[in-house]
Amino acid sequence: MKNFKFIISFNGAGYHGFQRQLKLPTIQSEIETAFYKLLCTPVKITGCSRTDAGVHARNFCFSAFIGSAIPEENLVKALNALLPTDIAVLSCEQADEHFNARFSAKGKEYIYLINNKKQRDVFLQGLAYHYPFKMNLELMREAAQVFIGEHDFAAFCRSDGLKEINSKYGTVREITAFEVTEKDGFVELIIRGNGFLYNMVRIMAGTLIYINEGKRSIRDIEEAFLTKNREKAGKTLPPCGLYLNKVFY
Repeated sequence: MKNFKFIISFNGAGYHGFQRQLKLPTIQSEIETAFYKLLCTPVKITGCSRTDAGVHARNFCFSAFIGSAIPEENLVKALNALLPTDIAVLSCEQADEHFNARFSAKGKEYIYLINNKKQRDVFLQGLAYHYPFKMNLELMREAAQVFIGEHDFAAFCRSDGLKEINSKYGTVREITAFEVTEKDGFVELIIRGNGFLYNMVRIMAGTLIYINEGKRSIRDIEEAFLTKNREKAGKTLPPCGLYLNKVFY
């Protein structure tokens, strides 16, 4: 058995996240089904992250132990022939036996994509968050800088997700970069960190939207860290605009 590292991209609009769920379509179930068709034996894969329903990925990593002599480039071709067209295997390479896509990850980069044009784009349905109102990008950039560093992000986590958090890590995470860029009517919120809680990026993005609208202040972000009060943060934006962009090892 050899350990392999795969990089894939997927449009998550038609799936209930990455992780396998009973009787629901997921990215993991589609990939494991493709492996079974190809190798005629079950293959269990480990993803770098769990993603919510409707969330996308440009570079998502999973690892798997495979007992096959098929060359890496042929594995890519074969899996792509068997997978739905909204999932693509980008690369495959043999990894160290101790490599684990989830636990070996040192950090991740997410992008939240906002269509800031006045009219919605029907061809971007499920692929971007439409926000047709004026955006004060300088104010949002100033607010984004407050997130940088190590903080307790309990207020930026879905409440039911707090119950599942491993006590070893708690709710403290480090954000290393938070950029706000704009081009041709599209705004990207680019966030890098060593780890993320459930809905954390979507709540951070929603907090910037609330600050843009005057419903929250920069001071509210600081108080949210101190008090762990979810009400101090912003709303949870829809999953359609969220992309896992990179995983760092």
